[in-house]
Amino acid sequence: MSQAKPMLGCIADDFTGATDLANMLVRGGMRTVQTIGIPEEMPAVAADALVIALKSRTIPAADAVAQSLAALRWLQQQGCTQFFFKYCSTFDSTAAGNIGQVTEALLHELGADFTIACPAFPENGRTIYRGYLFVADGLLNESGMENHPLTPMTDANLVRVLQTQTKAKVGLLRYDTVALGTTAITERIAALRADGVSMAIADAVSDRDLHVLGEACAELKLITGGSGIALGLPENFRRAGLLHAVTEAAHLPKVEGLSAVLAGSASKATNAQVAAWKTSRPALRIDPLALADGVDVVAQALAFADQHINTAPVLIYATATPDEVKAVQQKLGVEQAGHLVEQALATIARGLHARGVRRFVVAGGETSGAVVQALEVRALRIGQQIDPGVPATVTLDAQPIALALKSGNFGSVDFFEKALRHLEGTQTGSTA
Repeated sequence: MSQAKPMLGCIADDFTGATDLANMLVRGGMRTVQTIGIPEEMPAVAADALVIALKSRTIPAADAVAQSLAALRWLQQQGCTQFFFKYCSTFDSTAAGNIGQVTEALLHELGADFTIACPAFPENGRTIYRGYLFVADGLLNESGMENHPLTPMTDANLVRVLQTQTKAKVGLLRYDTVALGTTAITERIAALRADGVSMAIADAVSDRDLHVLGEACAELKLITGGSGIALGLPENFRRAGLLHAVTEAAHLPKVEGLSAVLAGSASKATNAQVAAWKTSRPALRIDPLALADGVDVVAQALAFADQHINTAPVLIYATATPDEVKAVQQKLGVEQAGHLVEQALATIARGLHARGVRRFVVAGGETSGAVVQALEVRALRIGQQIDPGVPATVTLDAQPIALALKSGNFGSVDFFEKALRHLEGTQTGSTA
């Protein structure tokens, strides 16, 4: 049996990123519980890893730091001995730099002097070479992320990006070192430390690289990155005799009820998923400009749902092209446009729940955050992977809700259909 107390404590800067990370840990055999915000008490369920989902990616940096430190202290109180700060595999936060400032604060709080920063996720096309982040075959700033409505990324050089966000010295753990294996990495980390480097971007172009990096970071108090770097962490605890194979790591109960899809992301992937759904399924787009004009868009959406949900799942979406998003932002402002959409979808989620919907697929990190808060979700048990980076989850409630929370850029074109099939047949899973 695994030890009673959780070993790995994780802080994620958005809700879909938290489930992405939790999914990776479950795949490694760690029983994982995700909480929405900092809970008042430890959830009454066995867990080897805890993931606290914050909504801190796009808030003022000082607030992100304060929330992250509070999460760290709670995780320490639960007995966690190693900590993980999870951000997006596209390394995006605010221009002021929440990633760098939060990392710096966590290092200081832990009394640590070094960590890596590795957002690589090769399975989803995110790789890092010589400090540059690639999305599939192109640089980050040519991937569509340069048009992100809240966190545009216009520079693919992560060393340069991170250095603008922190007073600490940033270095590079280059691919030729990673390719040589664990010993070479640990020696390079020692050299970087001796040179005064506190944070090092770590190159990774394959899952093998992530496993090797994870092993080399076994003794670090803090690790930062995307979910990919978590691939190698469960094995560290297993080598130390603290974690054994857990066949029920991905077990979830089946949830009965109706189903619906909500999409707020404007990413290329979500646009394609919405288009695929609309070819054969009922869908309704909500208009931010109509919301701003006082039109009761929520009532219209729920009336549309009433026509369909008892016979077929519906999609209610605000997803739009980059040009359409920019046009709305020019009229309403970036923050106002985003807030209107998030709150509308959150209110629609509550209305759908009142109508018997118990299985939700949600696209977009900000949208997912708004929806789970609206549904008063406190904690999630993590189940099997639906697509890379997206697991099925079920709330830890007497009347559970099944959720698939998808980062905007993740998932296959048919993800919505695939996720609903999975949630409708939520089943006992096993870990390879």
